[in-house]
Amino acid sequence: MGLVFTSVAFALAMFAGMLAFAEAGRRLARKRAAHDPDGAWLGTGIVDGAVFGLFGLVIAFTFSGAASRFDARRLLIVEEVNAIGTAYLRLDVLPAETQPGLRESFRRYLDSRIQVYRKFPDAAAVAAELEIVKRVEGEIWTQALAAERGFAPAARLLLQNC
Repeated sequence: MGLVFTSVAFALAMFAGMLAFAEAGRRLARKRAAHDPDGAWLGTGIVDGAVFGLFGLVIAFTFSGAASRFDARRLLIVEEVNAIGTAYLRLDVLPAETQPGLRESFRRYLDSRIQVYRKFPDAAAVAAELEIVKRVEGEIWTQALAAERGFAPAARLLLQNC
């Protein structure tokens, strides 16, 4: 709580300081313009250029950060898809009687994961869909453990990705 209060107090103090200095600058400019109307605005182009240059730099950093977060998110999705695909392909090494149930569970898991991404702006819908994902993950885990008891070497390949 102390850090939040300190941060808010600092931000408010900075805002008040900026307002005070802006008002002081305005008053000083009015006095200078009244005293020397022709030379009052000399040198302001340099300041304008510097301010716009800094704004451009801030915008560039913003876009750079957004692009890197987008690429990281895309990479995470690709890794998840590859892991699901690898685990699904490894179902082929299990006994034939255990494959249909696990394949159906994987299909439901994949459908739920797709729904999570489709419902992404709605946090409540995403949370509800993630609960379904967790439940299906539990079913896959239970089925994979049961398959391991009957056919250990192949199930270990499957359990690496679960």
